Amino acid sequence: METLRSIVVLIHLVGFAAIFGAWLVEALGRRRITRLMHWGLGVALLAGLVLSAPWGLSHDLNYTKIGIKLVVLVIIGGLLGAGAARGRKAGAVPAGIFWSVGALTLLNAGLAVIWR
Repeated sequence: METLRSIVVLIHLVGFAAIFGAWLVEALGRRRITRLMHWGLGVALLAGLVLSAPWGLSHDLNYTKIGIKLVVLVIIGGLLGAGAARGRKAGAVPAGIFWSVGALTLLNAGLAVIWR
């Protein structure tokens, strides 16, 4: 059961890597919100929800960590949605939205790895 949980953790981190990798590529280029960022958000959210279920654990889950990570992920989703809409309407994503996506994605991945 622990192996399956480790695989889901890996999938969760791959979701964040997709968001951050696509963001990093765009940071070096046109600074826009891409579909890959949205897909990465979905993968990270789905894997995070699976990880928050207490299946086969001998210890309690850290619900504070889960709650904070969920709030940060929802904020990232809102920023991605707002940035994509502003990008379609105005042709450019505001710098504050764009840079916040990268910073919050790195924060959320760091919380996943560092906070035990």
